[in-house]
Order: sequence, then C-alpha cells, then structure tokens
Amino acid sequence: MENKWLYYGTGRRKTAVARVWMKPGEGNIVVNKRSFEDYFPREIWRTHALEPLREIGKEREFDIYVNVKGGGLSGQAGAIRLGIARALLQYDPELRPALKKKGYLTRDPRMKERKKYGRMKARRLYQSSKR
Repeated sequence: MENKWLYYGTGRRKTAVARVWMKPGEGNIVVNKRSFEDYFPREIWRTHALEPLREIGKEREFDIYVNVKGGGLSGQAGAIRLGIARALLQYDPELRPALKKKGYLTRDPRMKERKKYGRMKARRLYQSSKR
C-alpha cells in the first residue's frame, strides 16, 4: 500500500476481518483486488456495506480499497461497514454523533456458539433411537 490512502479503518463481524483504506476520489471500490459488484453479487450485501457512506451522503466521493478475510460474504459485508464507518471518523470526527446514532460504530458481538461434547452442534442433540 502506498501512502496516498489517507484514511484507515478496521472492521470485524463474526469471524471476518476487513481492513479499509479510503481517499477522496470518484467512488471506485475494490475488494480483494476485485470490483465491488464482482465480489458481492447480491445487492443486499453491497447496500449493507455502504450504509455509512449513504448516511452522510458521500457515496461517490471516496475511492475505497478493502482487504477482507474470514467468514462468509454476509459477515464480510458487515466488517466492511464497520471499517468504512471508522475510516470516516478519521476523515471528519464531527460525523461521530450521526454514525453512532445509526449504530454503525458498534461492533456486532454475536459469534457462533462453540460445539459441546455429547452433542451434534452447540445445542442440537444426537437423535435418540426408540428401539
């Protein structure tokens, strides 16, 4: 990464971790060296990831480069959302009340519950036989 990327934010959701770099530009978004539309085929994931930009009305004012790993596409979209919100705070700390009110700065703590011994999954029991 070159130093031309001005604002940075780290986002996490489930097991996904996203590193987000932003700079003023014309709205180009690259995720893991692929285009945003190519990486997230579903519109709901794209919408979810860009909610903080839409909230402040600067959807087409930043070029964004994202490196994301872990989890599935839904968790990655949530991680990118938190990373973008944190990078926006570096851009303008005055945006904090607006982003916080909508919950974009809150790290979603929900994780998958661990599997317990004697069970199929975290809570699901093995099927009992009648005979």
